[in-house]
Amino acid sequence: MTRPRRLADAPSLTTTVPRQLVHRAALSETLLTGWRRTGEDRFSVSAQWPRSHGLHVSPDWSAYDPLLVVETVRQAGTLIAHTEYGVPLDHQFVMQEFHVDAATEKLTVDLLPAEPELELLFADVQYRGRRLAGARYTARVLREGEPVAAADVAFTVVAGSVYRRLRGGRTPESVTAAPPPAGLDPVAVDRALPADVVLAPADGPDRWQLRVNTAHPVFFDHPLDHVPGMLLLEAARQVARLLGIDGQSPILYHASFHRYAELDEPVWIEAKGGRGTDVQVLGTQGESAIFTCMVGTAVR
Repeated sequence: MTRPRRLADAPSLTTTVPRQLVHRAALSETLLTGWRRTGEDRFSVSAQWPRSHGLHVSPDWSAYDPLLVVETVRQAGTLIAHTEYGVPLDHQFVMQEFHVDAATEKLTVDLLPAEPELELLFADVQYRGRRLAGARYTARVLREGEPVAAADVAFTVVAGSVYRRLRGGRTPESVTAAPPPAGLDPVAVDRALPADVVLAPADGPDRWQLRVNTAHPVFFDHPLDHVPGMLLLEAARQVARLLGIDGQSPILYHASFHRYAELDEPVWIEAKGGRGTDVQVLGTQGESAIFTCMVGTAVR
């Protein structure tokens, strides 16, 4: 008589980490599958990249976009801050710097979803009392043991009550973004859909208005009271594709975030010097700088 196969006899099963630990609402946008401590302030985080994605996989399903690496590294740092450093779920993360350099030849889509491993090292860990107040961490992203990307990230953490005071009553319910203006040609910025274009023409060369569509399921996976950093990085990516030499693909982002970008005021995106391999991008709102980002490119 054939013995029924038990669950324990089956291959090991994989699921995502709780989506709340990476500040995502959709399971489909939750990229991490596990983590473990490997040493003092050292951690290993596992992930899975889908073979198709509404934004971060090429339209022909042949390549992962380096911004998928950025989002994976962001989620990994958030996960470790909550699980290993005790940051409460109602605390807010404020991104200060995000540097990532990816190898596009290692970002091909294969017949199975990629399952990268991230090696994280936390440094400059700061506490306010017993609570984590901020840190810097580096990440090595490996795919089948081979380096895919390296990142360096700095962030601070504020309690929910402090964040609400800082935001002066601005909440996702009280702030409404204006309808986004008509965007550029999707082909010009290497996007398949008009809804994924985040740049609109403005009043001068190398200057655009940021298109903020709070219905976008990736950038606004959940309601926010400000423009998310990933939308700003996508704007930098599209500037680089617009101004870059044919055959060049963005692989490096060195971004500094200076203040929140508000939903209900125009954000202006400018290219400051450089056409070709490297592009310096500046985002402003009113008289203030929102973020700066140097985007480096390489031949695909």
